[in-house]
Amino acid sequence: MNIVVIGGGPAGMLAAIAASKENSENFEKANNPSQVFLLEKNEKLGKKLFITGKGRCNLTNACDREEFFKNIVSNSKFLYSAFSEFSNTDMMDFAEKNGCKLKVERGNRVFPISDKSYDVIDAFKNALKDAKVKVMLNTEVVSLRDIKNDNHLNDSDVENDFEILIKNGKNIKANKVIIATGGLSYGSTGSTGDGYKFAKEFGINVINQSASLVPFNVKEIDDCKTMQGLTLKNVAIKIYDKLCEKKILYKDFGELLFTHFGVSGPVILSASCYVDLTSEMILSIDLKPALNEDQLDARLIREFEENKNKKIKSVIETLLPSSMVDVFINRLDSEISNNDKNKLSNISIKDIKVSDVNKELRKNILKLLKDFRLTLTSKRGFEEAIITRGGIDVKEINPKTMESKKVKGLYFAGEVIDIDAMTGGFNIQIAASTGYVAGKSSNYDVQ
Repeated sequence: MNIVVIGGGPAGMLAAIAASKENSENFEKANNPSQVFLLEKNEKLGKKLFITGKGRCNLTNACDREEFFKNIVSNSKFLYSAFSEFSNTDMMDFAEKNGCKLKVERGNRVFPISDKSYDVIDAFKNALKDAKVKVMLNTEVVSLRDIKNDNHLNDSDVENDFEILIKNGKNIKANKVIIATGGLSYGSTGSTGDGYKFAKEFGINVINQSASLVPFNVKEIDDCKTMQGLTLKNVAIKIYDKLCEKKILYKDFGELLFTHFGVSGPVILSASCYVDLTSEMILSIDLKPALNEDQLDARLIREFEENKNKKIKSVIETLLPSSMVDVFINRLDSEISNNDKNKLSNISIKDIKVSDVNKELRKNILKLLKDFRLTLTSKRGFEEAIITRGGIDVKEINPKTMESKKVKGLYFAGEVIDIDAMTGGFNIQIAASTGYVAGKSSNYDVQ
């Protein structure tokens, strides 16, 4: 029996390993032992895995089961069986046993001790070699044909169930096929939606895809360009509709990054999982979340008392990173120009002495520190998205086996399935769990 896995990412590699291992353990029982093939269109395995975690590869997350499932955004219940079969603990054991020593960092994120993603990929390669999986690189699958269901053929005439059409190569016959081709994120790594096309050829429902764990574009692009590269490590954010400030769509605390186009960083990527921009929305940043308004006002009063003879810019510089100071002061200038009662003179805010700051101006400073706003206009595209939302409808897949409910012998694993999670190692674990179950199940005729 031939088992063919399409896609050499974490889901595909683990599927091939599990399929071959299961075959080896059941060799004595098998009248027709399996040969497992792993087809990868790129010149090497794990091309997307190589760049994850900024090249460090956040392999999984070491949190407990309850916390793990809290971080799954779409279709978490679908993963229950697969996670039970191959959990985050199993993933860590797998990496360690295959030569990749691990460490756990902030937020229970798991990385190789070396901080090199190729050590993770090497662990997969070692396991593939031990499992005697036949790896075929530079092998692009064009389409799949379901031989057994061709109307002009009888089951007795068919030795294999599927024919896999290879671009510029010889077609491959298989009894079982596992599709682990990824989604649409980082298309340059080979994730170009092939699995969706294959599924549609079989009449399998595919949920529309969108970019997830992705940065946002903003209207105030000049401000962001000025602050480009600045990371705010401990800020609180809120996102709400421009027309309804009371309805908060998302809130979080953590790290935010300003870019040449807008905003990124962990809190922004996480927000993209939950916020769909059908219109412009407001991002409100609390720059001093550790202090409530009264506490912050007391600090401002103290700073002003201690720096009476200095210009206000020098005080702002003690409160904010240097690359943010001019943007902040320009915002204050704009606020004051729109509010006559705050006007102190015709000079810029940055040139006003602290001793001349009145109560109204202090309130404006306080408000801007607690509610620094940007207008979100759109999400960035798939080329910058960590993960794809949407994909093979989970209603079409048996969650205990990853086998298609419509097409016997056809399995799905990884990002190609409509299941996604927050950043922090959760998505690679989803790929691993579903890949393992698909591979293991492919050695049996599941009812």
